[in-house]
This record gives sequence, structure tokens and C-alpha cells, in this order.
Amino acid sequence: MDIKVPHLAENITGGIVAAVLVKEGDSVKKDQTVVELDTEKAVAAVPTKEAGIVEKILVNVGDNVRVGQTLIKIKTTSAGKQKDTAEVSEDKEKPKPQRNNQQISERGSSYKYHSSTDSVPPTAPHVRKIAQDLGIDLTMIQGSERGGRIILSDLKRYIQHIQNISEGRDNIPKVADAVSIPDFSAWGSVKKEKAGTVRQKIAEKMTLSWTTIPHVTQFDEADITNLLALRKKELSGFELQGVRPTVTGYLIKILVPLLKKHRKFNASYNVAAQEILYKEYLNLGIAVDTEQGLIVPVIKNIDTMDLVKLSKELESIADKARKRAVSLEDIQGASFTISNQGGIGGMHFTPIINPPEVAILGIGKAKEMPIVFEGKIVPRMILPLCLSYDHRLIDGADTARFMKDLVEALEHIT
Repeated sequence: MDIKVPHLAENITGGIVAAVLVKEGDSVKKDQTVVELDTEKAVAAVPTKEAGIVEKILVNVGDNVRVGQTLIKIKTTSAGKQKDTAEVSEDKEKPKPQRNNQQISERGSSYKYHSSTDSVPPTAPHVRKIAQDLGIDLTMIQGSERGGRIILSDLKRYIQHIQNISEGRDNIPKVADAVSIPDFSAWGSVKKEKAGTVRQKIAEKMTLSWTTIPHVTQFDEADITNLLALRKKELSGFELQGVRPTVTGYLIKILVPLLKKHRKFNASYNVAAQEILYKEYLNLGIAVDTEQGLIVPVIKNIDTMDLVKLSKELESIADKARKRAVSLEDIQGASFTISNQGGIGGMHFTPIINPPEVAILGIGKAKEMPIVFEGKIVPRMILPLCLSYDHRLIDGADTARFMKDLVEALEHIT
């Protein structure tokens, strides 16, 4: 029995081997975790399907692996062997594709299915029907199952590959190829440190975002003196309920009606289909600074939460992110993201959009400044705001209106 990289989540095609929890010759039980994968900044467990003996380990920690790739070979029990033999017999009746050595990748593909009997690639009827409806040639898809059988995840991966081509992504150089690194040791001592899996994923996603999305950042400032006074006034009541609301919590509550009013900021743009996808839900990504790097867990359905529940969710996801306890589900599904650097320092910055979202709000550190207020120069707390947006979908006028409403809501909160 082969232990393969399973389908992990939508649009995730693989990961990095974080841990191999068995060694050759070990006995394993059914559903025992044998490999852990780092993918999209979360750790996914890969279990066995049957009990048996570890016969061969085909990967090492740090290897990049893709969905369908074999990780470990297991010698199963007699029952498992009979089942495996039956599957082999069944496969012998099916035509075997003659594969070349090139597989679909982000760089392109020259794969073509061939059969000596001119038969079609093996696949389930429902997969064949979907491909037929979409006008997709199944002979261009390399199946990941036994005998080259094409499954639904193979079809999805091929569709994503075609979409990447249409958006120009396949022409984007990998981070490793983008810059030629000189021999720095010629000028002095150099210490090398392997980039962690989270840092590698950040580099990959940020490069993709910056090179495929036309970014524009709108800057503004909000007087949050009244908001801070309101927080101080309400703090004792919230502490009785076990929470201490932050400026971020109040800001999220303000964002709910704004994102419903300015729907483009909660949307996505499908270039291949030339469609705008307006989301009816509000799922908020919260950028969290961790020792491993930036992780963006997601709070689902923020429009259904009061400030108490929202504050608890903010504390919970930040704690899980710093402990690397987030799951794939915890970091997927965001429709808008906030990046708050106020706790560290700094004013304005240009946050990078997390695709397929189309906007991200950056928050700097509030600072006491002399401001003309009601005809007098007085000290007020000023909050820097930075909104980066995808100019393919959102225009400058849209963003100006959004920021105007956001500033007014922050300054007139009651």
C-alpha cells in the first residue's frame, strides 16, 4: 500500500515534509499519522489507511511534495494484500498510459496521454462529464491514481494550471531564479541558515501577489481620541465578561457595515472567466506576527459576532497562530484582511494583498499629535490607515469613498 499526499484543500497542490514519524521496519496501525506536511503555513497529518509494516520511506524532511506523490510504502496485513491484489488485477484490465517524464507544473507541461489501443484515459463518469462540459481534453491531464486514472483533484489542478497561464503566472520566475546571488564570502564571513517552511511559503505567495496584482495603496488618518475614551469607559464592563477589547476589535465592528456597503472590497476577480465574485459572507483574515513568520488565520462570519465574542476570537486565533496550532481550515476562506503593526510601531506602510482577496487594510501605531479641533490646536490621538487594493477591480474613487466612510465611522463612534 502506498501512502500518498492526499487532497489537502482547495487550490493547495502540495507541501513540504515537516516530519516523518516512522522508520523502515516499524509496525503501524490503521489511521496512524506517519508524515506531517507544512502547507499554507499550517501542519497537516497524513495517516495510514491500513495496518502494516513500513517497507520503504521515499521522502525526507524538507522535501517538496505534491498531491498524489507517494511518501511511504506499507506492507499491509493479509487482508490488505488481498485487497491490493484485487486492485492490481482490476488495473491490468485497464489500458496503461505511456507517460513521458514531464508532469504538469507551474512552468507548463508537454504531457500527452497515449494508448496502444486508442482508448480514452481511465476516469470516473462524473469526472469525464465535467471535463466534457468544460471542453477539457482529458488526454492532456496526467492521472495521479493507479494506472494513470484521473480523479477530480487532477482535473481541478489542470484547470488551475490553465487559469494560471491565462493570468500570466506561468511566466513568473520562481523566487530562487529571480535573483542571482553572488558569493558574499568574498567580502567577509557569512552565516547560512535554511529558510523555514513558513518563510518559504511567505516568499512564494508575496512574489505571486506582487507580480500578478496591480497594487495601489491609499493612505489616510483617523482621529481615534473618542474611540479610546469609549474603550476606557466600557473596559470594566467587558473585563467582567473576561475580555479586553482592542482598537482592532472596535475597528472590525466598524468594518462590517462598510464591507457590506462597498461590496467590491469583499469580492474576488476571476480573470479567466472575466467575472467579479461578490461574497455574501464576511470572513476576516488577521495577520499575526509569529517566530516562524507572518501567519494569517481567519475569523469566519464576523457580521454575526458582538464585540465580546469578536475579542475572544481575536485572542484565540492569535494564540493558536503563535503556537503553530492553526489548521488548514483556520487559514482559509478570508474575504478581506487586516494587518495591524500598531503594537510594534511605525506609521504608514504598504501591505501586500493576499490573493484571491482584492484588498488589505494596514493599521499603524496611533500617535498623539497637535490637531486643529473645533477651532483650537489640541493634542489628539491619530491612527494611520493604509488600504492596498487590486486596481483591476477597484478604482481610486472607490477606495477614496471607502476610506472616507471608515475615517468618519472611527471618529464619530459612540
